[in-house]
Amino acid sequence: MRIRGDKLKQLAAAKGLTPEALGQAVARKGLDSERAVSAVKSWMRGSDHPRCKAEDIRTLASALGVEVPDLARFTCVLKYHRGSPRKVGLLVDLIRGKNAITAENMLTFTTKRAAVDVKKALLAARSDAELAQADIENLVVAESRVDDGPQIKRFQPKDRGRAHRILKRTSHITIGLQVADNDGEQK
Repeated sequence: MRIRGDKLKQLAAAKGLTPEALGQAVARKGLDSERAVSAVKSWMRGSDHPRCKAEDIRTLASALGVEVPDLARFTCVLKYHRGSPRKVGLLVDLIRGKNAITAENMLTFTTKRAAVDVKKALLAARSDAELAQADIENLVVAESRVDDGPQIKRFQPKDRGRAHRILKRTSHITIGLQVADNDGEQK
């Protein structure tokens, strides 16, 4: 679960709350009030440093008077998928912007091998949203990307004592869900 900086900034402006007031609400053990104000300003800019914990999102949501799903993006990162990012990218592009249920159905009936791991990441993000009492019918795939992972290097023997290098590529799959408006627009 990650915080949506744009939504945090919008809600704070609507309620008339400053980052200092939100920082006082978020202050806890390990995050004193001065660093909490700095963290809230960072989150409003869209940076996730320091990492926003689930309890911080719950505290901010109660301070702003909204539900947790309105302020959070439910993200799952599946690392070290044994497939090239180019092949996984086809599936990730296929589901971006779609309803979570539609995306799950598309991945179920796709014949590509990477669909299993993309669907696994999608279901993990959806279960994270269910734990926060988000409306499952209104979840939209807001973030879907694939990054390069480490390459596994192997060698194939060739003629006259040569060796040709084989790169077995891996990838990191990131799927993020967030609640959409009734119009189908993302919140």
